[in-house]
Amino acid sequence: MPQITLPDGSKRDYEGPVSVAGIAESIGPGLAKAALAGRVDGTLVDTSYTVNNDAEVAIITDRDDDGLEVIRHSCAHLMAQAVQRLFPEAQVTIGPVIDNGFFYDFSFERPFTPEDLAAIEKTMEEIVKEDLQVERSVLSRPEAVKLFEEMGEKYKVEIIESIPGDEDLSFYRQGEFIDLCRGPHVPSTGKFKAFKLTSVAGAYWRGDSNNEMLQRIYGTAWPSKKDLKLYLQRLEEAEKRDHRKLGKQLGLFHMSEEAPGSVFWHPKGWKLFLQLLDYMRKRQEDAGYIEVNTPDVMDRSLWETSGHWFNYREHMFTTQTEDERVFALKPMNCPGSVSMFAQGLKSYRDLPLRMAEFGKVHRYEPSGALHGLMRVRHFTQDDAHIYCTESQMEQECMDVVALVLDIYKDFGFEEVVIKLSTRPEKRIGSDEIWDKLEGALTNALESMGLEYVLYPGEGAFYGPKLEFVLRDAIGRDWQCGTLQVDMNLPERFDISYVDESGDRSKRPVMLHRALFGSLERFIGILIEHFEGKFPAWLAPEQVVVMNITDKQSDYCLKIEESLKNKGFRAISDLRNEKIGFKIREHTLLKVPYLLVVGDKEVESGTVAVRTRGGEDLGTMTFEDFCNHLSQDVARFGRSEHEQAEHRGAA
Repeated sequence: MPQITLPDGSKRDYEGPVSVAGIAESIGPGLAKAALAGRVDGTLVDTSYTVNNDAEVAIITDRDDDGLEVIRHSCAHLMAQAVQRLFPEAQVTIGPVIDNGFFYDFSFERPFTPEDLAAIEKTMEEIVKEDLQVERSVLSRPEAVKLFEEMGEKYKVEIIESIPGDEDLSFYRQGEFIDLCRGPHVPSTGKFKAFKLTSVAGAYWRGDSNNEMLQRIYGTAWPSKKDLKLYLQRLEEAEKRDHRKLGKQLGLFHMSEEAPGSVFWHPKGWKLFLQLLDYMRKRQEDAGYIEVNTPDVMDRSLWETSGHWFNYREHMFTTQTEDERVFALKPMNCPGSVSMFAQGLKSYRDLPLRMAEFGKVHRYEPSGALHGLMRVRHFTQDDAHIYCTESQMEQECMDVVALVLDIYKDFGFEEVVIKLSTRPEKRIGSDEIWDKLEGALTNALESMGLEYVLYPGEGAFYGPKLEFVLRDAIGRDWQCGTLQVDMNLPERFDISYVDESGDRSKRPVMLHRALFGSLERFIGILIEHFEGKFPAWLAPEQVVVMNITDKQSDYCLKIEESLKNKGFRAISDLRNEKIGFKIREHTLLKVPYLLVVGDKEVESGTVAVRTRGGEDLGTMTFEDFCNHLSQDVARFGRSEHEQAEHRGAA
């Protein structure tokens, strides 16, 4: 008699083996109807799964994250069935779940068209109405190969032959469609409520350009039509905010095939880049960091010592000189920082030593993975390495976490999820060291009362890490900052400090920290978050001064010069164009403030002030406008006057 423990702690006894569906039915008909899958002792299973012994069981519905994944996984099969009904000669390959949806790759004689997608979607809806039972079965490997050979599905045969071991394989059938799959799946095709096929693209079989080009159909599925509608609206909004489109429209940057994965910054884009640099420099100085700079190209031996050569080699750009020395463009700044620490004797009085670097790094990313500013090969990190004692480690972690959360608030990011990633299978260092490092991060977060999500096995090869995930204006999540604690690189590079007792062999703890992560990627996120409408303190151009006729040109130039002298970023537009045309153009360029100057303004020594949102702020004196602008730029981060003073001091 199995005893079932439910998530609320209640227990139910059954006279014999019972299915997940049977457990749901015994709780109530509503739950039985809503059940999509079950979780038995932590394992996700079909509702047909039979529980023979005492177990902890949860019924999965579309209200659960697991339920949504099951829906999307099953919807991929629904799409594949529809494709083969319409195009029997199409062969199916793989169909995984991805963020917000799924895809399936097909071998077909021609590319699928938008009209094909509409027909496939209509057929999917027909299969939903048929409410076909989804049945799981198990076949031996020879039986599985024979099945797909008889069906002419050569890709499925290849997949089976590539699966290691001799274990039996699970299959799922709905009507005439059958596919190799681990599952679980929804109990019937009638469970689907809302789905949409979104696009089609080419994809090489197994990601190898030497193989056949397949047709990849993307789709999305949701628990309700309302959820689907909201998601499609977010997609539409995301399209409007695409940083590549806005980057071109606003004249910020461009990418080129002559330098794949690298950014050509235009003047306005470079101003934006420097604003972020200035901002972070000030925040780091205030937090006790010193700034350094290390070489971009270093000998292979350094990367062997650090472990990167053996753990990260496939992502590194290398070259060999005529004397056969091998050098690598740095993919990370850490070894250069350690080399910097090793110069000269360090005492416990020097610790913590917070060493920052805006280092250019180079990492090989496959061409297909490159995506505007979001995924590049050449980028700048706001990197820092903190060297401290073991007793200082936890407090330093807390200080970094507090700093990164405060910085994100300056950019309007209030919702931040913290992910804690622990030791991976492929790693360096002893379990004792990993215990200390993971404990430091966990204790720091818990001491600050911060919630976090645990990701076992996802740490770097040299230490556990925190990742900071931002939620933008339209609800998308972006992983940005990181904090990693490391006792392995100090050991590998044999760096030390002198402790209170005079021992010269004490190892420091090394914290790796980046807050923006990549400046390029962070700018891409900001472009999409603000839709190009940067807050006044950050905007590449804060003010444009426009004349109505040539008679006001000298006055406009005087206003522009006075604004620049006060540390503001201003330009003049003295073109022989109608003022309405100029206003529209600079509104589209999203300049925060538009100053219009006519004869009346020249006579009274004033400016007519408009915002990019179309608000008319009326006529102001120059000083009144400067006060207004100063208050605006001070709302986020540091005021322009402070930044100007900082640049002057530097």
